[in-house]
Amino acid sequence: MWLRPITAVSLAIFLLLLAGFGLVNGNIVLLALPFVLYLIFSLLATPETADLQLERTLSGTRMPAHSEITVTLTITNNGGSISELLLEDTLPHGLIVIDGAPRQLLALAAGDSHSFSYTVEVPRGQYQFSQVTAVVRESFDLRRRNYIYEVPGNLFAYLVPRASNLKHVAIHPRRTRVYSGIVPARVGGEGLDFFGVRDYRQGDSQRRINWQASARHPGSLFTNEFEQERVADVGLILDARAASNIPHGNQSLLEYSIEAITLMVDALISQGNRVALLIYGGAVNYTLPGYGKLQKERILQALSGAQLQSSHVFAQLRALPTQLFPAQSQIIFVSPLLPEDVPFLRRLRAYDYEVLLVSPNPISYESRLMADTQEVTMAAKLAQLERELLHTQLLQAGIFVLDWDVARPFDDVARAHLQTTRLTRPV
Repeated sequence: MWLRPITAVSLAIFLLLLAGFGLVNGNIVLLALPFVLYLIFSLLATPETADLQLERTLSGTRMPAHSEITVTLTITNNGGSISELLLEDTLPHGLIVIDGAPRQLLALAAGDSHSFSYTVEVPRGQYQFSQVTAVVRESFDLRRRNYIYEVPGNLFAYLVPRASNLKHVAIHPRRTRVYSGIVPARVGGEGLDFFGVRDYRQGDSQRRINWQASARHPGSLFTNEFEQERVADVGLILDARAASNIPHGNQSLLEYSIEAITLMVDALISQGNRVALLIYGGAVNYTLPGYGKLQKERILQALSGAQLQSSHVFAQLRALPTQLFPAQSQIIFVSPLLPEDVPFLRRLRAYDYEVLLVSPNPISYESRLMADTQEVTMAAKLAQLERELLHTQLLQAGIFVLDWDVARPFDDVARAHLQTTRLTRPV
């Protein structure tokens, strides 16, 4: 509770003048009586305390990016009547008000409730509502009280890929898990693809006997073996460094990288694999490995909050904590790729990880943002030649490369190249 500064100064001057004039002539006090009454009524009109109850309702807490939601605030007055109440909701950064307003001025009698709503557009991201400010004033506006209420609320908006027809991602980790799946395990047993032959054992099905090999070795029988298919550990790494993603206004290559990971996560988890996500930028955001729809939801939420970041510590990939991923597992690195990243990726391959690079092409992306001139065309061609040289170095190290022109939906490119057994060149 306090008087407004200009009111307090004016009141002090008024009282001093009134005391001075009163000593000279008592009739002046009678002239000042209306002003004294005005002050008394203003002091009495403001309740000593406000007993308010607030509730915030969101029309949705999980939605596609750029959807609209309605936020409704309901206030109940459990105390005395309030002649003038200003409510203001604290809006999380990034939300855009498109209808109504997050603040309202009203009068609220004792025991009454009031609700008001406003509509916001929600870009991709994670958002937390927290405080609502209530300012209680009396009609004369000489005195006011501020109250801050914690009214928590959470929502997130996820990126929706331009198309979603990717059903399978071919991976070839050096080690698989014990559970049955569709990833070739490099171990003989039950499966679909031929793996080799072995000596016949009692109980083997006659359908699996290799009669041609047995005929070449009289007195011996041989049985066909097939490659076992199991599930695998897959580590997805999202490059969120500002230096590699070419920010342009509110857009960057990060949005396309998130699109690619969203589609691959859906396919990999549908295949039964155990999937983890690491977002690498100004910090390390790690989603622990897991299976199924619940893990897909965790990764989707982590991706919704991914933002471009800058950091001297994480400017290069050498700070990336590879120990978070099981040995000999599959790593899919989604990054526009900086030249200084190549030695680390080659070292990652030397650590016995199977590595796939999905690389949104920054050259074609940036070229479309610039004027179509002969100089830009020539510079783009030279830059693309350098990029192809980097890809060749990675391929020589056994790293498979998907060079993606983001003008095409990711599933178009992926269905043509990620469903094959091997990538043999940049595409």
